[in-house]
Amino acid sequence: MANFTEEQLAQIKSALHRRYLELREEIRNELVHSDETFDVSQADDLRNILTDVDAALIDRQINEMRELEISEKHLMQLEFGDCVECGGEIGFERLIANPSAQRCAACQQKYEKRYPHESNPSL
Repeated sequence: MANFTEEQLAQIKSALHRRYLELREEIRNELVHSDETFDVSQADDLRNILTDVDAALIDRQINEMRELEISEKHLMQLEFGDCVECGGEIGFERLIANPSAQRCAACQQKYEKRYPHESNPSL
């Protein structure tokens, strides 16, 4: 585990929890928005496109929530803060900005170049 102070660990845990709650609220809002009825004059194509966009956004949010849950589990087991690629320390500032970060900034850049279709930039 990366060397963090107790205060830093508390801040990271708080950031994890805060982001999880933000995502939960975003999903709730998306579901409410997608449940709204459309005007009869709207084309079916538009309705289908909006439904697909809403589903993709919710899917991305749920995936991030899963990553946050994994990060919190690692934090509790003292296996937190190490890059899954190189094993180096991810860094406190990066984890505060993106609590679900699994890679250091350098490895994340390489990952995003290798897998651009999975673009969920976290730098």
